Amino acid sequence: MDTLPITTPVLPDQKSKRLISLDALRGFDMFWIVSGEGIFHGLANGVKEKYVLVQNPKDWTIATNEHLSMLERILINISNQLHHSPWNGFTFYDLIFPLFIFISGVSMPFSYQKYFDQKKAGNHSSKAIYKALIKRTLILILLGIIVNGLFKWNGYENTRLASVLARIGLSTFFAALIYLNFSLPKQIIWFFSILIAYYLIMVYVPVPHFGGGILTSEGNLSAYIDRLLLPGKLHRVVYDPEGLLSTIPAICSAMMGIFVGTFIKSASPLLNTSKKLAGLFIAGTLCLIAGLVWGLFFPVNKTMWTSSFVLFAGGWSILLFTIFYYIIDVKSLKKWSMPFVWIGTNSILIYICAHGLFNFESTSQFLFGGLISDMPMAWQQAGLWTGVLLVQLLLLKFLYDKKWFLKI
Repeated sequence: MDTLPITTPVLPDQKSKRLISLDALRGFDMFWIVSGEGIFHGLANGVKEKYVLVQNPKDWTIATNEHLSMLERILINISNQLHHSPWNGFTFYDLIFPLFIFISGVSMPFSYQKYFDQKKAGNHSSKAIYKALIKRTLILILLGIIVNGLFKWNGYENTRLASVLARIGLSTFFAALIYLNFSLPKQIIWFFSILIAYYLIMVYVPVPHFGGGILTSEGNLSAYIDRLLLPGKLHRVVYDPEGLLSTIPAICSAMMGIFVGTFIKSASPLLNTSKKLAGLFIAGTLCLIAGLVWGLFFPVNKTMWTSSFVLFAGGWSILLFTIFYYIIDVKSLKKWSMPFVWIGTNSILIYICAHGLFNFESTSQFLFGGLISDMPMAWQQAGLWTGVLLVQLLLLKFLYDKKWFLKI
C-alpha cells in the first residue's frame, strides 16, 4: 500500500528531515484512547472508593475540598478531562481528534518534499500522487466502516458509514490538495475562507422546523444535513459527530498543521531556534485567544467542529507540538519518548486493534489476572488497563524493532 503521511514512521537512525517529535506526539495523542483513559479513570475511581463516597456526591464534595491529597486531586482532574464536553465547551479529550489531524498536516511539507523536488526538475507525475491520495482516502473510509461493524451484518440501516478514520482521510485529502496546488498566501486565504464560510452557513442558513442559527444538537445545520444526506446509522440518532458538513472545517485543522510544518521546515536560516520556538508559542497563544473570542459568537464545540473550535484546538495543538519539538528534536532528549514513538509509528494499526480487532482487556486478564485479583477491588480497573498498556507496548515495540509498519 502507498505511504500515508499520518502513519509513516520516522526512525531515529534515518537521515530524514522529518521530525521524531511528530511520532512521539502522535503516540502521546493515541495513548489516551487505546489505554490511557482506562488507566486514569480506574485510578480516579480508586480514589473515590477509598473515601467510600461514590454513592454520596455531597460527601464527595466535602472530601474534594478538605481531604484529598494533591496527587488524588490531580488524578480526579485528569479523569474529569477524559470525557467529551456534553455540547459547548472544551476538555482535553476534545483535543485528541483535532490534534491527530493537526499532526497529519505538520508531516505534509516533509512527506511531499520529494514531489516538489521532482516537479522542479520537470520529471514529476501529478496523476500518480493524486491517485495515491484518492486510494488512501478510500482505504481509510473503508477501514472506518469496518471498525464501525461492517461485517456484523446488522443490516444497512444499522451500519454507520461516518467514522473517525473517514474524517481523517477526507480532511487530510482536501488539505493535501490545497497544499499541493496553491502557494502559502493562497493556502491562508483558503483557510480563512473555509472557517468564515462555515460560520456563516451554520449561523444564518435556516434549518427547517428549527429556524435560523439555532446551534442545538438537533437544530444545527450540520445535524440536519446528516439526517437528510448521510446514509446508514447516525451515531447520535439525530446527528453524527463525524458527519458530512462538519468535516469541512476539519480541513482547516490539518491546514494549521501544514502551516506549522512549513514554518519549521522553511524558516529562514537567520531565524535561530529560540526565535522559532517563540514564534510557535506566540502563534499557539494567538489561536487560543482568537478561538475564545470567536467562541463568544460561534461556540467552541467539537461535535459541530465550529470555526472557533478549530482555532482553539489548533492553538493547544501548536503549543503541545512546540513542547515535544523542543524536548525531542531541539534538545535531543528522546529516550523517554520511545514508548510514544512505538505507538505513533503504528497509530492506525493500534487504533483498529483497540477498537474491535483485538480484545486487549481479555489478554490483560489472561496474563495478569492473578496480580490484578490480589489488588484491592478499588484499584483493579486501573490494574487491568495498565496490563492492557503493557501488552500494547510489547506488541508495538516488537513491530518497531522489526520495522513493520502499517502503511496505507
